[in-house]
Amino acid sequence: MIRFARYALAAGLLAVAAPAAAQYPDPAPRIAAQREAMGRLAFMDGVWRGPAWSLAAGGRREMIQTERMGPMLGGAIRVMEGRGYTPDGNVAFNAFGIVSYDPDRRAYSLTSYALGHHATVPLTLTDTGFVWETPAGPGAIIRYTATIRDGTWHEVGERIAPGQPPLRVVELNLRRVGDSDWPSAGAVPMR
Repeated sequence: MIRFARYALAAGLLAVAAPAAAQYPDPAPRIAAQREAMGRLAFMDGVWRGPAWSLAAGGRREMIQTERMGPMLGGAIRVMEGRGYTPDGNVAFNAFGIVSYDPDRRAYSLTSYALGHHATVPLTLTDTGFVWETPAGPGAIIRYTATIRDGTWHEVGERIAPGQPPLRVVELNLRRVGDSDWPSAGAVPMR
């Protein structure tokens, strides 16, 4: 009886899965398009470090900022982690981001997690880096603009609100310090 129940369950699952699988197209062309689009960001892979500052409730906060970036899902997405260290070595800021590409919309997006918040926003690639914006209160945004060339990463964040001049709230001046096998390293092996 138990053997029959197992076969019946397996047959039922196959009967449900087969029509569902037939409804989805082959993912290979979509993944290939994502990998190709992510290839435009490969110059950012590796480890970066340098001085940074941000405006906080108590005023300007100086830090040493690190960034690490690398491919996941066989190169179909890129992930990044940023950490800001105080002069005594404590982590004062930590952020995580996922960059993806939607072949249907032909558009990049960034999902960012930082300071207890998260947002998925458009990411615009430029000839020298990228730009993205995130909400920053009623009618306001913070626009991040990064210029990356010759082993340097300069990024500024400006708070832009109606009727006010842009206010610089973040600045990073990083240098590429090396390659990294992150995030691929340390994957759980099959055995």
